Amino acid sequence: MLDHEQTLLKRVGLIEEAIADRRAVRQALYAITPHCDYQIFGICAESSQEAIATLNRYTDVLGYPRAPELDAIEGPVYLKYNPKTDLCYLNPYEGNERGVLISCQSVYDDGIRDTYGHFPLDLFDDISPEEIPQEIPSKLHS
Repeated sequence: MLDHEQTLLKRVGLIEEAIADRRAVRQALYAITPHCDYQIFGICAESSQEAIATLNRYTDVLGYPRAPELDAIEGPVYLKYNPKTDLCYLNPYEGNERGVLISCQSVYDDGIRDTYGHFPLDLFDDISPEEIPQEIPSKLHS
């Protein structure tokens, strides 16, 4: 089930060239999303503002509620958001990675339980609503 999509998403975190076809990566994310009970987002960014804007874009596109308001902190950050529990926090981040980790969660044996990324912070910046499958409850659908 979804072997091609999962392989592509795993390569993104390992091989820089795997992200060259952004549309294919987005399509793979759209394909796996209905096979997860929910996804947890981890974002490594240069600033709180960049992390929050990125999270809002990812959650809007993938059909999750936006995270609760967070107080900004100075410098690079790690933001983690669990839409199922509404737990969201920002911590200082000293690492060099920048991007988005998506951890798929499922209680079912045939569901997807894996972590993918780091995806680009701007992966969804250049999309049109028509690209997003109707089964994804995206906020970008008319």
